Amino acid sequence: MANFYKNKFYDPSTTSPVTVYTCPSNANAIIQNIQITNESGSKTVKTRVTDSSASTSFIVAYASITGPTICNVAKGPIILEESDSVSIESSTTSAITATLAILEISREDQNG
Repeated sequence: MANFYKNKFYDPSTTSPVTVYTCPSNANAIIQNIQITNESGSKTVKTRVTDSSASTSFIVAYASITGPTICNVAKGPIILEESDSVSIESSTTSAITATLAILEISREDQNG
């Protein structure tokens, strides 16, 4: 088993949901932080987790943000199982970004 710390970034080019991170099939992951940065204006941001085993998406965070501001929409750890994913959707594509802080736990031996 090996632990990997990762960052994934969201910089939208569409107002539709964008998959930011998908947990590998040989791992589990803990999303510790989803930091949204709004440089200006008012925006609505939705964060979803897709449970791959149930083929269902759940909204885990919904924020109405007036900028400039930075906020963490993950109010606690979010646990992902193999092939689960996180997507973010914003009401606009300008002046909005996000960063996910992830601990990925691989079930494979690091040496091979």
